[in-house]
Amino acid sequence: MNNSILVIGTRRYSSWSLRGWLAVRLAGLDVREQVIPLADNGETPAIRTISPNGKVPYLEHDGAAVWESLAICEYCAEQAPGLWPADARARAYARSIAAEMHAGFRAVRAAMPMNTGRENRPLAAGTTADIDADIARIDAIWTEARLDFGKDGDFLFGEKFGMADAMFAPIVSRFLSYGVSPSPESRAYMTAVRAHPLMAEWYQLAAQEPKQWQQARFEDIG
Repeated sequence: MNNSILVIGTRRYSSWSLRGWLAVRLAGLDVREQVIPLADNGETPAIRTISPNGKVPYLEHDGAAVWESLAICEYCAEQAPGLWPADARARAYARSIAAEMHAGFRAVRAAMPMNTGRENRPLAAGTTADIDADIARIDAIWTEARLDFGKDGDFLFGEKFGMADAMFAPIVSRFLSYGVSPSPESRAYMTAVRAHPLMAEWYQLAAQEPKQWQQARFEDIG
């Protein structure tokens, strides 16, 4: 019996779950998945009975317990070397932008929650200076990574969809949902990420979730 498990939240909305799920799938870990629907008030008691910090994703694998998306990424990279760039300079850049993603871009994350069921529908009220600053910084990161390290492929560091891409995948989803159109280099990157088989699978599974899992606080954003 497989006792390893990855606990995630509602796929339609849970951006951090997407990051952990991508990391686990990229590493090829043999785990069963448990989806816990997120509560409408932002508190989900069922998650608190499983995850030490009361949040998703949460991973148990071969006796190790790992929570927080970035920690899961690092754990998975230890299990499957090569998910961070091999070159030391590129790897340092990749880890830096992944950590920046983990800690930052709060304006975009607050105003544009992930919703895989929303497509190319800008905020009715428009953006703010803080949101625009976040978008500009993300655009700069993607463009710099692509031009410096990713010239040989479609992703941030070339042909391989790696951990840095997993960390930014929910931002790609947000930009597509809310009609954010950054530089041509970044738009090409967004297209490649959305077309990746794992992203396609996530979207398909999200679309199959029960309608009663949908929440007005995410669906009714103008």
